[in-house]
Amino acid sequence: MQNQNKFHYKAMMFLSFAGPAVILFSAVVIVPFLFGLYLTFTGWDGISSSIPFVGLQNYVALFQDGSFWVSLGRTILYAFVAVILANVVAFGLAYLVTSKIKGSNFFRAAFFTPNLIGGIVLGYIWQFVFKQAILVIGDATGFSLFSTSWLSDPIKAFWALIIVTVWQLSGYLMLIYIAGLMGVSDDLKEAAKIDGCDEKKTTRYITLPMMAGTFTICFFLAITRAFVTYDVNISLTEGGPYGSTTLAAMYVYNMAFSSKKYGLGQAEALILFLVIAIIAVTQAFIGKSKEVEA
Repeated sequence: MQNQNKFHYKAMMFLSFAGPAVILFSAVVIVPFLFGLYLTFTGWDGISSSIPFVGLQNYVALFQDGSFWVSLGRTILYAFVAVILANVVAFGLAYLVTSKIKGSNFFRAAFFTPNLIGGIVLGYIWQFVFKQAILVIGDATGFSLFSTSWLSDPIKAFWALIIVTVWQLSGYLMLIYIAGLMGVSDDLKEAAKIDGCDEKKTTRYITLPMMAGTFTICFFLAITRAFVTYDVNISLTEGGPYGSTTLAAMYVYNMAFSSKKYGLGQAEALILFLVIAIIAVTQAFIGKSKEVEA
């Protein structure tokens, strides 16, 4: 009887504190995910009241859809470049503002500001830069790189997308790197200097290994964010020119809502989710092992 009362007390305490969070998480994550998984076996168009069951037809169509795999490959390349550049820039900015320069608080706020701007607004701002401002620079300098709009060239448009992503994401990652840099013990740095290490060696052999956990977090966040990029993609390039910058998230959206193939779109979204999960978990596992070694 005492054990039953104890179990009842623990259950009530759990429901009191964690219950609302579990209910909300289930309502906005678990239930939609399971419903979306069910829709991958249907031929629903997203509008009609009837949801016909089609079995594995969507998955067969998915593997035959070459455009989707091209967009997925393009997204992997985009994420790879953007994640590395964003982390390099973010770490450099964090190192700069923690090196006791004058106005460091101002620079922290300035570097973080782009992350506060919504992706749609950000895309339209940079659309003006790449379409018009660059032409002015080209006329003034004569550089062929700036002679035409970047958004009219497939390769330049792809790099424009990366530049905007890095510009927006690096400020957010910078704050995490600042916390990591400030968390490195000053005693260890002093001990390294006493042993004859200069600033570069102290950073390489003390600071960087001690920040292994910070690198893991930043790369994980950057990877998951890059793979689901949609707002900047739609507002900056709209997938153009000629579909050359259509990333996987945009392709899935267009398939589900523009082409009215909701079941196929859900199946492609599931594949995208699995790719993100595999890459992100693998990166986190590798980063965790480096953290233990450090």
